[in-house]
This record gives sequence, structure tokens and C-alpha cells, in this order.
Amino acid sequence: MATIKDIAQLAGVSIATVSRVLNYDTTLSVGDETKKRIFEAAEELSYKKKPVRKQESGKIALLQWYTEKEELDDLYYMSIRLGVENRCRHHGIQMAKYFQDNYEELKDDEIQGLIAIGKFSSKQVKELHSITKNIVFVDSSPDEERFDSIVIDFVKATEKVLQHFVEKGHENIGYIGGREGFKDKTSIIEDQRELAFKHYLKENGLLNEAFMYTGMFSADDGHSLMKKAIQEHGDNLPTAFFAGNDSLAVGALRALLEEGIAVPERVNIIGVNDISISKYVFPSLSTIKVYTELMGETAVDTLLERIEGRKTAKKIFIATKLILRNSSF
Repeated sequence: MATIKDIAQLAGVSIATVSRVLNYDTTLSVGDETKKRIFEAAEELSYKKKPVRKQESGKIALLQWYTEKEELDDLYYMSIRLGVENRCRHHGIQMAKYFQDNYEELKDDEIQGLIAIGKFSSKQVKELHSITKNIVFVDSSPDEERFDSIVIDFVKATEKVLQHFVEKGHENIGYIGGREGFKDKTSIIEDQRELAFKHYLKENGLLNEAFMYTGMFSADDGHSLMKKAIQEHGDNLPTAFFAGNDSLAVGALRALLEEGIAVPERVNIIGVNDISISKYVFPSLSTIKVYTELMGETAVDTLLERIEGRKTAKKIFIATKLILRNSSF
């Protein structure tokens, strides 16, 4: 495993700066460009490089629904993007990159296909389809009869965490989650983790909605939501929390440590994604590993099949795995 020193050397910053950025230390004054270098260095060092093949003809586009700044708050999408970029280098494919705030420029580009990472409204899907018929959606499946998609079964991932908590004897289980909306503000997106959390605990007679907190998928919101939970429940704070992603979990960890609440002795916490920084925070984060790089790689390979003539749509599920570290028993 790469060390914090390795990340610091690759990013060209001090070890102390890397440590504080990876732990989302809000007292550190550092620019977004430096954060981006550190996060991408961490991802690169965890990525298994493959040899580059001969140059392919044509060009594909990568559309990310987050802006570059939003990416820094939720590294899940950055990790998928890097998987796409590395796979394109592996195949020798030319790739044009667009973010949600500049994707109008995509209409003027000559591309053979498109990889769309994130969640897109019906209106946006229609616009993208007018640009190219060869589209692969990653992390969403707006129409599985027409479009290829690479997705995660977040219901099953949530059940893995809750089953682990129940087997360990936890009866009071909390939730720190996030909600998202389409960028064109047409609607809020139902989160499968939140729905699965409610369903599983209700079926097992353990649901207490007073233990559920939702905000945005960021470390700052994880911190503020956990602070709120501590204030509201005091000594009755749940003994275990499931966080909807690792950024939320990292923020929640920081709040628990600031309040002197021992992790995992008093509170267990498990996140989702296993982003590269999860192993570097204190205590190291237990999490559901989502193979984000593989999602990006699979998207490129699936798009190439489409470009080569496959007509029938594919929906590909990528498996997940529970990784136990020091934030839970």
C-alpha cells in the first residue's frame, strides 16, 4: 500500500499537508488545485497500471455531472473518471473531457461515443442522445432498454453493512446520508441506500427514524449531521452508523473524535465506496468497497462494443465488498 509520504512526493507537497487534506481538516487553508493534486495522487498510487496499446481511431467524450470543485467533495466520481481516463490510455484512445457546467461545448465536438458519469434527467438524456447514439451511463441507468449502463446494487451493499451490524449485536443503528438532485433542477433523486436502510431495519424491527440524518454527500455535511445527532441523542447516541459515502463518514468521524466519543469502542461507523483516502484517515475507515476504477474501465470497453456495432443494450452490475478496518468491529 502506498504511504502518505508517497502521496506527498507525487503531489509535491508536505506530508503534513497530505494528512490534513485527506482527513478534511477545515482549519487548513489550501487551494482546490492543491487538493485536486493530492486526491488524484492518492488515486493514481492505488491504481494498477496496464500497458498502453496501439492508438485507436476516433475520439470519445467523457461527461461528468459534477463540476471539478464538486468532485473534491465526493471523490467517488473522481475515481470513476480516473478509471475511464486510464482505460483510454490503455487502449490509446483520444478522449475529450467535459463537466456539467461546460457540456454545451460537447455539441460542437466530433465524437464517436459518450460516457456519461452521474445522474441525468430525461431532458438531459434526450439532449445527449441527439449528440450521439453511442452512450454508456455510469452510476445510473435512465433507460436500460435503450442505453448501456454500468451500475452498483446499492440496496445489496446497504444490506451487507446492516447485516454486519446486526450480527455484532447492534440494536440502535443510525444513518448519515446524502441526497442529490438533477442539475437541471427537475427533481430530487431517490437514494437507494436510504430506502434500503429503512426497509431492512423495519423488517428486522430495528428502525428508528430519529436516528436518520441527511444532507449533501460531503465531509462537511457528515461532520455537521453527526454533531446534530450527538446533540440530540447524548448518551442514547446509536452504537453504529452507516454513512452513505466515505466523505460523509470521514466528516462524521471527525465530529465523534472532537466530542471525545471513542471509535469504534462507543460508536462503529461504516461508509461506502472505499475511496483511496479511506485507509489514511484516523481511525482507518471500514467501508463498502465499490470498484470505481473497474466501473470506469468497463464503461470504456462497453462503449467500444457499441461503436463497433452492437445494437442490444447492456446493464452491467459491478459487485461490492465489505472492508473492515479500525472504525468498526
